[in-house]
Amino acid sequence: MWLLDTWAIDLLWVSDATEERYAILSHVWENDIGEDTFQDIRNEMFRGGDRNSSSYRNDRRFRKKTRDFCAFAHAQGHRYVWMDTCCINRSNTAELSDAINAMFEWYAQADVCYVYMWDVTSMEDPRMGVSTFRRSRWFTRSWTLQELIAPSNVVFLSKRWEVLGTKESLVDLVEEITAVPAGVLLHRTALDSISVARRMSWAAPRKATLVEDEAYSLLGLFGINMPAIYGVGRQAFIRLQQQIFARNPDHSIFAW
Repeated sequence: MWLLDTWAIDLLWVSDATEERYAILSHVWENDIGEDTFQDIRNEMFRGGDRNSSSYRNDRRFRKKTRDFCAFAHAQGHRYVWMDTCCINRSNTAELSDAINAMFEWYAQADVCYVYMWDVTSMEDPRMGVSTFRRSRWFTRSWTLQELIAPSNVVFLSKRWEVLGTKESLVDLVEEITAVPAGVLLHRTALDSISVARRMSWAAPRKATLVEDEAYSLLGLFGINMPAIYGVGRQAFIRLQQQIFARNPDHSIFAW
């Protein structure tokens, strides 16, 4: 996997996710303003200059979210971080497929998962009936389901990178919003003990930009490993169901 150095904003390759300690980011892509890609970071790495200068964290050639995440994580004592926008080489189809299949484990093995909620303010109680936390777009996206469940340590952050709470401290609220039981969220109940239909129901209200990702974002929740192929549309979900049933002949999948 590729890790991002929070001090110099450059990339480090590690062959095993357990070789380095790292924090990981869960967020919603902001397509209107764009995101730093793997190629963006690599191109800047080869431009030279002092990569150990703190000025790189204020360098506007990098997008604000990348700079803010690196600065926040570095202040929390993290030398390395992982974020999907720039730590996956999407131009390499094999690397992309491998990353998608490994992503659940990468989130599970991280020291902490920071959930950045760009549409949430810290100036309110998240438990309020009409809070921006409850209405955050983060709760509607396909990929963020596994990013919520896989890590044991999750910290929710506002649009200004202020701590809103943790998965543990807000577990009752998160359970209410997502329908994922507190036992699963806090790793006290094994995922495999939950029926296939119920796990599928957690994902039902969520959407992905690419239709194939509605299937690929669930691989980790069912312990499935299969090639991530794009351009096949709904066929990806059919393949997922076939793989789930082959691994675990839970007939509740037919109820779904």
